[in-house]
Amino acid sequence: MRFTFLFDLLFQGAANGGHANGQSTSSAASSSVSTGGSGTMVKTFQAYLPSTNRTYSCVHCRAHLASHDELISKSFQGSQGRAYLFNSVVNVACGQAEERVLLTGLHAVADIYCECCKTPLGWKYEHAFESSQKYKEGKYIIELAHMIKENGWD
Repeated sequence: MRFTFLFDLLFQGAANGGHANGQSTSSAASSSVSTGGSGTMVKTFQAYLPSTNRTYSCVHCRAHLASHDELISKSFQGSQGRAYLFNSVVNVACGQAEERVLLTGLHAVADIYCECCKTPLGWKYEHAFESSQKYKEGKYIIELAHMIKENGWD
């Protein structure tokens, strides 16, 4: 009985395939199990984008974050400088949504973090209150200070 429980705990599938938005475009995935200081088993899941795509990765742990194909705009401003707007991302966790007044008006946004190293990366637009900003809803901002380019950027 105990073995079955541990087996299920170790090998159960990730509910959203490593994506913050529930979509799955990864070509491969890896999971690992570690024990924290309390002895509790914790499963982490990491999605890998296809190696043929130009990708953006976390500067701190190199986890894939987004494909260049998902890039919408390079003309955004984050709290730590320039930022990019993406249609979808991987290996990212979302915090609670809250209303913030940004440069373009009032938005409901949720902070996003690297799922692997827990570094704050930017935010997700949950709701835009001005009609001209509705295109941002469901999109992700990642600050350049937290990502690097990998795979075929020569």
